[in-house]
Amino acid sequence: MSDPIVSLRDLRRTFEQGGQRIEVLRGVNLDIMPGEIVALLGPSGSGKSTMLQAVGLLEGGFEGSIAIAGERAEKLASDERTRIRREHLGFVYQFHHLLPDFNATENVVMPQMVAGVDRAEATVRAEQLLTDLGLGHRLTHRPNQLSGGEQQRVAVARALANQPTLVLADEPTGNLDETTSDTVLGQFLELVRGEGSAALIATHNERLASRMDRIVRLHDGVLD
Repeated sequence: MSDPIVSLRDLRRTFEQGGQRIEVLRGVNLDIMPGEIVALLGPSGSGKSTMLQAVGLLEGGFEGSIAIAGERAEKLASDERTRIRREHLGFVYQFHHLLPDFNATENVVMPQMVAGVDRAEATVRAEQLLTDLGLGHRLTHRPNQLSGGEQQRVAVARALANQPTLVLADEPTGNLDETTSDTVLGQFLELVRGEGSAALIATHNERLASRMDRIVRLHDGVLD
């Protein structure tokens, strides 16, 4: 049996606010297997984004153990955390955060070039990912020339550009209408499965969560 691509043990996060101690995560335990797509379900304010930030090694202040691809990561130096993000992780947010001065292809080329991929090779992969997402006719359009759904598809392609071991998505279709949301999520899941990546997708939408391999629920700082 394969080892987990993500392993969280007794993950905790506490904030101080107004002189009060607020426990957002109170001992989260989770394993995600290679290629598995897991829905992280919970209402707004339940700590889903905080948990994704922990798994994504985006900020400190956490207690407990975080292992990514078998490597203990919670106490690594900043440059080593950056290396793990570059080698293993892709990110999709509720808002696309595309670079406005670059077209769709260039937005997907950029993270590949940062990782050391030749521009010509990166362009071929970017165009293929965008075409797989139904954007073959929009390759040279800038973000302000794309619809909300199209922008989010570009963000999905960007997240998968470097063939991440794990994709982390925080309400990736939360800013879209229901019909567009269904379409984009379907394409997202199909592409993630085709790439062989695992994914942890935060949502408050039970219907969307039901399309994934497994659902875990965050409640009162722990997973039910």
